[in-house]
Parts: sequence; C-alpha cells; structure tokens
Amino acid sequence: MAGTELTITVDTLSNGLQIVHRHAPGATEYCGLTINAGSRDEHQPATFGLAHFVEHTIFKGSSRRTDSYIRNRMESVGGELNAFTTKEETTIYAAATAGNHSRACRLIGELVTESIFPHKKLALEREVICDEIDSYLDSPCDSIFDSFDEMVYAGHSLAHNILGSKQTVTAIDSETCRNWLRDKFTANNSVYFYLGPESPRKVFADANRAFAALPHDGLPSMRTLPQLCAADNRLIDNGAHQCHTLMGAPIGGLHSPQRFATSLAANILGGPGMNSWLNLALRERRGLVYTVEASTALLSDCGMMTIYFGCDHSDLRKCTLIVEQTLNRLAEKQLTERALSAYKRQYLGQLTLGLDNKEQLALSTGRAILHGLQPPSAKVTEDIIRAISPSDFQDAAIVLAKAPLRTLTLA
Repeated sequence: MAGTELTITVDTLSNGLQIVHRHAPGATEYCGLTINAGSRDEHQPATFGLAHFVEHTIFKGSSRRTDSYIRNRMESVGGELNAFTTKEETTIYAAATAGNHSRACRLIGELVTESIFPHKKLALEREVICDEIDSYLDSPCDSIFDSFDEMVYAGHSLAHNILGSKQTVTAIDSETCRNWLRDKFTANNSVYFYLGPESPRKVFADANRAFAALPHDGLPSMRTLPQLCAADNRLIDNGAHQCHTLMGAPIGGLHSPQRFATSLAANILGGPGMNSWLNLALRERRGLVYTVEASTALLSDCGMMTIYFGCDHSDLRKCTLIVEQTLNRLAEKQLTERALSAYKRQYLGQLTLGLDNKEQLALSTGRAILHGLQPPSAKVTEDIIRAISPSDFQDAAIVLAKAPLRTLTLA
C-alpha cells in the first residue's frame, strides 16, 4: 500500500480541547472542528433535525460578523468553508491554500462560540432545508437508508433521519439553536484537526487563541445502545416503477476487533469493483439489477452491514434469494490464502486512493481522535489487513451469514 506517512502530533489545550496535527507538505491545508453531537443526540421528537439545522445556520451571523463576512472570508482567498452532519458528529471545516490557517481557524472559532442565529436568516434557511428534504424523499435509492433505520432502530434516537421533517424544521427557533451550541459545542466534546505544511507550534497557538472562549463542558451525553427490531422482511408500497431493497446485518462498531475483516467481506460482496460477488451474480450473469452495493456503517457502539439493490418487481424474490445464498457461500468455505491475498490487494488499492484525498484524510483524522481511535494510517491499515488469516476472515463472514437479516423494500 503505497503512500507517505504523515507525521502526527496530538495535544490538548488548557480548556480541554484536543488538537491533532498532520504535517503534509504542499500548497493546500485543511482544518476544522469535529463535535461529538449529531442527530442521535436529538432525543425529543420536536428537535429532530436540530443538529443539521444548526450546521446550516451557524454561518448566518455572529455577535461580531455578518453572514456576508462569514461567506466571503475564505472565498476571498480562494478557499472554502463547509460543514456536514452525521448520526454522531457535526463537522465545520475549511480548505485553503497554505498560509491561511490563522484566518480559517479564527473564523471557525467565532462560528462555534459567537453565532447568534438571526431570526430572519433562519426563516430563509428553513426553505432551503425543506427543499433538501423534498429532494431526498424523491430519491428512493437514498431515502431507503433512512426508512431502514426507522425500522431497525424503532424507538431509539438512531431511528429518525438527520434532516428531520418539515414540521420540526419549521418549529426550530434561534434560542433552540443557541442552546444546542452551548450544550454540545464544548471543548471536551470536540476535536480540532489540521492537515498541511504549518508547524504544530503555529497551529496550536492559533487554535489556543481561536477557541479560548469554547466552554469546557456542557450537558452529559444521553446515548444508549439501541435494541434492534426483530428480523423482518417489510415491503412498503410507494408506487415506484422499480423495487429498491436494503438488507442489513448487525455488526460491531468502530471499536470492534472484527471491523477490518467485516469491511473486507463487504468489499468482496459488493464493493466498487465490477468483480464483486454480488455484481457478478446479479448483474453480469443474470442481468437482474443495474446496481448492487454492500457497505458498512460503523458508529461508536454499534454498526450495520447493508446490501442495496434495485430490480424489477418480478425479480425481487429471486434477487433476495441470491443475496442470501451469496452471503452463505462466503461463510461456508474458507478462502485459500492465495484468493484472500488477491482480495486484500484490491481492497488495499482502493483504500490507498481514499487516503490520497487530503480533505478526506483530514476529516477522518478528526473523527478518529474524537472516538479514541488511532488516526488513519496507510501503513497500520495495511499491516492489519494483511494479517487477516483465512480463518479470521471466515469467522467474520460467518457472523454476517448467521445474523438475522432485516430487509426493507420500497416498491
């Protein structure tokens, strides 16, 4: 797995904010704050969509800056300011040419400590988010993942989607946003990350000034381990001309010792390569689907391996049976060392392409430190994957094959 390892330095500011610095020579740099707060932390139905709403509206003005200033601060030097929300995190980050870290760091610090969420600006952004909700619902191949979570995690805060609904988004006001910022955007609940050519000393000094006002702690986490629904095969009639199906098997989370073997198994089953087992079985040999893919979603305390495919209504039963048979085939017979080595080589090549993306590497580094993991490393990842034996791999495949599948179809 080719690639130059980047020197990593981790430190903690006096207020408890962790900082991770990856030295990367070059003309660009990336920095940002990852907060351990996402849609999973919205425990009341009235607040569903709040984390995502705050992520959108945190750019709409602070106690010292207008939204116009915020919008142009990085763009005026050819940089970008961005943010995203997941089930467990909110990340605000900037990308720019080298030499602009002080500007970016100071701006992010102001956003997370001084944003005021002006009423008029929130009203405008609600329309944008409602359009985003409509757009998402119009795409069954995307919305099925949310519908699947609603089924699998029913009654738990992981069940509702990140965007919320039009009703909840319409009801969120400025005070609710400010309270979320105060309670969740705290030093002990966040990690500041940097990847670029600046020295650790310079980055730490900038961050110390920019985040001095970040409070140490807020409300304690209320996360609980979800209880999954019983194995189910559910079909929802939404009038679609095609069946969209998602099949899921529960797996361990970010800290599971089997996570690398499970990810390798998912890649063999339905990774991006045309030679994935399910692509060969469903598309290349039988022409039953246009696309099929397998992926793992790893959270801090749980996870799910999912298989998605779209097919004609008349082929649904046949496709579902083939997926189940393929899962069983992966577990029944131990792969030879030679065959497994070939799959590892392909997977490692794909990972190398991902780690070569500096922006994604910076974001992944922040998330890893936030959850107490080692920052992503080409060398360490290669060593772990190459160490997976045929029996280790079969053990992970057996877990997947024996897991009671939850299946949802939108048809």
